[in-house]
Amino acid sequence: MKQRRQGKGVVYLVGAGPSDAELITVKGKRLMEEADVIVYDRLVGSSILSYGNNEAEYIDVGKRAGFHPIPQEEINKILAAEAEKGGKIVRLKGGDPLVFGRGAEEAEYLNAQGIAFEIVPGITSAVSVPAYLGIPVTHRDMASSFHVVTAHKKDGSFPDISYDALVKGGGTLVFLMGVHTVKDVAEGLLKSNMPPETPAAVLERGTTARQRKIKGTIADIARKALEEKIQSPAIILVGQVAGEEQMEWYDKRPLAGKKFVVTRPREQKDKLSALLREKGAEVLEAPTIRIVPIEENPALDEALEKIADYSWLVFTSPTGVRIFRDYLKKHSIDNRKLSHLKFAVIGQGTAEKMREWGFSPDLMPEVYDSRHLAEELALQVGKNEKILLPRARMGSRELTEILERAGIQTADIPLYDTCYESLPFVDPEKEFGEGISDYAVFTSSSTVRGFVHAAPDLDFGRVTALCIGEKTEEEARKAGMVTYTARRADIESLVLLAEEMEKQ
Repeated sequence: MKQRRQGKGVVYLVGAGPSDAELITVKGKRLMEEADVIVYDRLVGSSILSYGNNEAEYIDVGKRAGFHPIPQEEINKILAAEAEKGGKIVRLKGGDPLVFGRGAEEAEYLNAQGIAFEIVPGITSAVSVPAYLGIPVTHRDMASSFHVVTAHKKDGSFPDISYDALVKGGGTLVFLMGVHTVKDVAEGLLKSNMPPETPAAVLERGTTARQRKIKGTIADIARKALEEKIQSPAIILVGQVAGEEQMEWYDKRPLAGKKFVVTRPREQKDKLSALLREKGAEVLEAPTIRIVPIEENPALDEALEKIADYSWLVFTSPTGVRIFRDYLKKHSIDNRKLSHLKFAVIGQGTAEKMREWGFSPDLMPEVYDSRHLAEELALQVGKNEKILLPRARMGSRELTEILERAGIQTADIPLYDTCYESLPFVDPEKEFGEGISDYAVFTSSSTVRGFVHAAPDLDFGRVTALCIGEKTEEEARKAGMVTYTARRADIESLVLLAEEMEKQ
């Protein structure tokens, strides 16, 4: 946990947006990365929570319709108490904190306590959810205004709504938090002389992989919502725009409607997550391992002092390249001392990391795994040449065993440790046991082991695992998962595998 700064802290009331991880504001994301404490409610998407500081404390104050485990008054006190300890306190709220989000109540309480706060607006579900489901809340030909109405009062009861005024005002009507009040809303509008044929829709779990739209008219939408067993969170939308048919876009992408749990370490997840999201997937970033560099490394120091004795430098992961490069920089070792070396890498991702460093690999096997890398090296490394192999402490023995049988001198030096990690807001048993997520994506055997460690009670037969290579698949299959393997051991092939799965 982070060491907090002395003195009173600042509370940031941050709108997280509707749920899609990429709909939080730049400022909101930055504050999460800097936060000492993150206080969040149930409408905040778990994918957004993964932006949080690795050392932050997470406090769940989630409230469900009809069930309030932590009253608002208690949440106010939690915010004040955490601020008294110092640091940055992010109060993360679904949508916008001031659009029926009780942000005003929290701000008023903090002000009364003399605690500094800031308000960071977010994208409200009133406009974003309809947009994701192909409905514009305004349209020059159908609606020149829209009205946002809450379907619940502060105490949870049904509010006093002037349906006459809403009907006379025209435009689009958006009722938030209304999953249990569809019947009351429809009856209220009909009693105020809204034409029964007026288009209406109920929009469930908008901007997530499980979003859906139930369309009808104000006369039959309540019956349809009941028949379809609509669940919270959902909004009710009434008006001519609810009948719009030309703006559907979300489901046209190849991975739309699917949720992926990405288990890569925090430092490596961005590219994979970005490619999946580009194809329309919802992504939950849930690192199952953490990379810990070995800070004091006498064996590596000795090898670097005698670097002239080596002919090859071999890397088996992008992480290895990054940590080795950082080690040289930290110890002020000039890259030119490596100029006589040849470089071998296990695959394209590692090769890209090498090129970022300014070096081009001399050897990369056709098949990206330890066995093929070792066999290629055995063919190309001379009898009097030595290999320096800096990598994970628990690296594959297969590579070094093949090199040993070939009589090649290899200095296998631990560069970093791989530790298990789990995030407090990620529940693998819920994600896969309840069918919320469709796939778990694994990029190494260690990510599989970390996933298994984080979910000891999960029936792994319910997990469909997309694996980057044979060793990773072997580990997932051993745990009892349903496994599929990419044609090549790279990120692009993993995403292609996901697309091929959805075409079947």
